[in-house]
Amino acid sequence: MGWLILLGLIAVAVFWAIGAYNRLVDLRNRFRNAFAQIDVQLKRRYDLIPNLVETARAYMKHERETLEAVIRARNGALSANTAAAADPGNPAAMQALMSAEGALTGALSKLFALAEAYPDLKANQNMMQLSEELTGTENKIAFSRQAFNDAVMTYNTATQQFPSNVIAGMFSFTPAELLQASESADERRPVKVQF
Repeated sequence: MGWLILLGLIAVAVFWAIGAYNRLVDLRNRFRNAFAQIDVQLKRRYDLIPNLVETARAYMKHERETLEAVIRARNGALSANTAAAADPGNPAAMQALMSAEGALTGALSKLFALAEAYPDLKANQNMMQLSEELTGTENKIAFSRQAFNDAVMTYNTATQQFPSNVIAGMFSFTPAELLQASESADERRPVKVQF
């Protein structure tokens, strides 16, 4: 009779461990999926930027340096995003993405500030349409980042709470990195795309 109780306790422990493991896998997949949604919006943003620069180039002939800085920042952000998308749980990749996105936001802010001095550019229909699309994309990115951070918080909480932290430690479920604004005040400001 004692061995049946022992066998029952072992069975309960095994089923609990399987359930805890499966829950951690589910939560990890949820934050990876949430990052995939950010990835979609960032790629849309990266695709809009060359069109924006080309439209501005015709009007801003003397601002070549600024336009090239935007393209460099866009390429850096695209590269950092590719690395982060490969492993959204990697803190170093997420830090690199946040830094690259901050640099891109700063370069875009400078472009839009300079564009204010070009009335013909501000009135250009293509520029206004691109600006509107970029604004919509920025909003979608913000919502996607919030969903990602919520998923990461749920996952991190599960990996740190007892007793699921035991399973997390046994199977190398490491904490994921939240997407946060960088520390620069300029990078914390939203991109202004009004013309």
